[in-house]
Amino acid sequence: MTLLTAHRILISTAVVFFFGFSLWELRNFLNTGDLWASFRGCLYLLVSLGFAIYLKSLKRWVK
Repeated sequence: MTLLTAHRILISTAVVFFFGFSLWELRNFLNTGDLWASFRGCLYLLVSLGFAIYLKSLKRWVK
């Protein structure tokens, strides 16, 4: 396994983790009405999107 493969695995795991965590926080918002939960859910969704874009850009950088 190369270092690049390990990096892709870690970034993919981060994408899945933050996406799942954002869904958990948004569900928490729907159940309780806590505005901070909605803020955290949107923030984690943006982080997940950022990691996904970074993962896609790795394919362009390394040929």
